Amino acid sequence: MYDELFSLPVYGLKRAEKEEIYSRFLRSLAAFHYDRCEAYRRMADVIGIDAPVPARMFKNFDLLSVDRKEIVKTIVSSGTSGWQSKVFLDRPTAARQTKALFKIVSDFIGTKRLPMLVIDSPSPLEDRAAFSARAAGILGFSVFGRDITYALDRDMKLNINAVENFLNNHSGEKILLFGFTYIIWLHLCETLRKDGVKLAINGILIHGGGWKKLADLNIGNDCFKNEIKELIGVDRVYSYYGMAEQTGSIFIECEYSRLHCSIFSDIVFHDPLNFDTLKRGRGIIECDSLLPTSSPAHRLLTEDEGEALGEDDCPCGRLGKYFAVYGRIKGAEMRGCGNVYERR
Repeated sequence: MYDELFSLPVYGLKRAEKEEIYSRFLRSLAAFHYDRCEAYRRMADVIGIDAPVPARMFKNFDLLSVDRKEIVKTIVSSGTSGWQSKVFLDRPTAARQTKALFKIVSDFIGTKRLPMLVIDSPSPLEDRAAFSARAAGILGFSVFGRDITYALDRDMKLNINAVENFLNNHSGEKILLFGFTYIIWLHLCETLRKDGVKLAINGILIHGGGWKKLADLNIGNDCFKNEIKELIGVDRVYSYYGMAEQTGSIFIECEYSRLHCSIFSDIVFHDPLNFDTLKRGRGIIECDSLLPTSSPAHRLLTEDEGEALGEDDCPCGRLGKYFAVYGRIKGAEMRGCGNVYERR
């Protein structure tokens, strides 16, 4: 089944082709998890096997569809008021996630490993058995980098000497930068502006998470990109959207600031009043992924609001659905991989 999936073009299938594959895969995954996960089976018996799993179920239950002894990694996603979910990965699921992430991101930045500057501290990676979503993101994107250097010290202070030494060592080379949106803004942009320092980096920045906090500061996507261009000189900036429960099958923003579904992921929008599926307009986001078999995260009902913008006709040339995310629905608890760090 998965040999077929990974042989397909990442953004090369039109609607009818992708719908056929998703109908078949999701039906198979639903049956797989129904047979192996009691909590999922109880939910499906009440609301239907085709219904998405509410993200909050990963807080209230240990959702596993494999024997616990097969789990090799646990990802913990925390919120600002104690909301915590656990995502369990066995070796096959983790391997598929890594492979899918590589294929998705390679479509945007190529396959060559680049000198990598992580706009974060190395401390989130210290516990390799129970990763935070933030640590999982850093580790996942590290497959694209070499000579990986952290821009922040363990106290979350900008280590400008380490940054400048890294840039000097890779003068003339293209640099890959990665980090979480709010951390980049708070610990890189604000520090550079306060200190009156500007950098000239020939690079690509990939970032995600923490948009709710920037929205509270009235900082949008265009403002963020302009600040990055002014302070560090980078004009290729790609935001991504994804769930800890579906690590690997992320949605990346194209050159036209539209988030795209790959062959590994799909998006559905629901009317918040009657839960009908929406073809256009704003609604509650359901994220679908064909990758997870260790837990029933194949269809996930988020607490985010977004909007379907189109399908198969983005000017960037990538086929599939494209969309926008507007943040948490009113009354939902703020959480996510960019929100696991609080300013101290």
